Amino acid sequence: MLLKSTEVPTLSEEKQPLILTLWMNEQAQLYFDNLRSTYFPPERNYLAAHLTLFHALPDEKYIFDDIVALCKKIEVFDIKARDIASLGNGTAIKIDAPMLVAVHRKLQERWLPVLSNQDKQQLWPHITIQNKVSATEAKKLKEALTAKFKPFVFKATGLKLWRYLGGPWEAVKSFSFQEDDV
Repeated sequence: MLLKSTEVPTLSEEKQPLILTLWMNEQAQLYFDNLRSTYFPPERNYLAAHLTLFHALPDEKYIFDDIVALCKKIEVFDIKARDIASLGNGTAIKIDAPMLVAVHRKLQERWLPVLSNQDKQQLWPHITIQNKVSATEAKKLKEALTAKFKPFVFKATGLKLWRYLGGPWEAVKSFSFQEDDV
């Protein structure tokens, strides 16, 4: 079921918002998790490495239905870890992913009436590996990683939905893209 422009459901008060992230192949996930566990401040590192598409979705059936319908139409695709980016007080890996940006835009159009201002913004695909450190510390890490980083391609295998729990996230459901039969 797609959201009609006249329907504007609200996030129910008793439910925490949902977060939608990219599901990547296992080798890439391990690589990014290793960077995050090495450089993210341990007292703030509640999560595995992730690429967030939406930060605060309502917990409504149409969200699940739209994700299922879209994932059935998409085959696993390549994305590229391009380079190291500054977040001011953190460091991230920039991701080139035109197909992912298109997927985000399609869902964004369907859900526009219920999106937060943050989720209405254009997607800047990245994976945060360090955050909430001093600008000096972040700059040092960016320089060190840039010196040895080599761009690489990995697979986008689906989407994952999470429930925000005020810090940690709870896994809700994973949605696979279609496998190429070739």
